[in-house]
Amino acid sequence: MVAIDQNVFYIVIAAIVVVGLIVALTQWRRVREAQTNVEFLTKQAELKKIELVERDLESKRMMSDIVLPKDQQEKLTNIRETTSDLMHKAGYLHSEINERVNRLEAKTEYAKLQKLLMDIEKKEEELEKKTGKVKEVKRK
Repeated sequence: MVAIDQNVFYIVIAAIVVVGLIVALTQWRRVREAQTNVEFLTKQAELKKIELVERDLESKRMMSDIVLPKDQQEKLTNIRETTSDLMHKAGYLHSEINERVNRLEAKTEYAKLQKLLMDIEKKEEELEKKTGKVKEVKRK
């Protein structure tokens, strides 16, 4: 049996740690990119909402000159209320989706790190077994 030099053992452990760090950093970068995309889309949605509100205010100013019959005014009020309710529900669902995506990403990252840790532990055990056999052979 060829004895594994102490420095080679440290180099192997360092390589495993470096690979683990690279994997962790790439996953972290992907998560940051996803968060940036979500923030960008959120800001776009806010700008669209502002634009819609501005259009609505402008149309209200125009409609102030037009007098609608009472039943049409009630329908318009109902439409505005349901639109407002739908926008609130959409905002709630959007936040729920973001929360679930974040949880899923965290679980995935945790599972990957667990697997990486198990692989490192297995390799450490193998190296310990090999170094233990080498020590026994040297004693004899």
